[in-house]
Amino acid sequence: MTAIDWLALLHPVLMILFVYPVIGATIRLGILVREKRLGITRQPDLVPVEHADHGAWVTIGVVVAVLIALLYTLLAHGLAAGSGLSGGPPRLLLLALAAAGSLAALLALLRVRRAALRASFALLCWAGLLGLGAQPEIWRLSDNPLSGAFWSSHYWSGALLTGLLLFTTAARPEIIRQPRLRRLHLGLNLLVMVLLAVQAITGSRDLLEMPLSWQTPAILSCDPLQRSCPMPPPPGLPAL
Repeated sequence: MTAIDWLALLHPVLMILFVYPVIGATIRLGILVREKRLGITRQPDLVPVEHADHGAWVTIGVVVAVLIALLYTLLAHGLAAGSGLSGGPPRLLLLALAAAGSLAALLALLRVRRAALRASFALLCWAGLLGLGAQPEIWRLSDNPLSGAFWSSHYWSGALLTGLLLFTTAARPEIIRQPRLRRLHLGLNLLVMVLLAVQAITGSRDLLEMPLSWQTPAILSCDPLQRSCPMPPPPGLPAL
């Protein structure tokens, strides 16, 4: 494995070692918070705070993991082309600014207090990620919501998951105060759990389909529709 192949593993490793365990703890704390609110059980006062903090860490982990995945894809395409990304340094600078802006917006979201600012930074962060994901080098399977491939796309389910997590983080004070938003939060979290399962399935599928960097030229010569690859010449005979 080369350095770019190891970089490809950072995204799934971060999700497996950090995001999914913290998600499990967040779900458990959320159940305890609801039991405390309904008077079913008595929980320490810090449980709701811990639940919200764990949710923020999940959002941070997912955004960072998405940025790593997008960075890997852009770098891999640049290396495969041999001459770097199309568009040259100006486009590379714009992509770097979009990635840095998304990360800065996430950090600002965690610090600001006014509702308008929280909503603005959440949207800026998500818009930056969507802008990076819209690049032609990013594998999206399908961009047509009416096709089945769109709904089995690892990219689009991840984009929706990231948007929901950013919304939850931005609306944290309102969720605490307003029962209607708490019910919406509960419903959205059920969708988040479904998307996490979809991400695990489609991510494992995509990892199986990714060749190592030195195998890419041979894989590109294959026909995915016919599921066949060119046969190598017999030993001792020159290749045609």
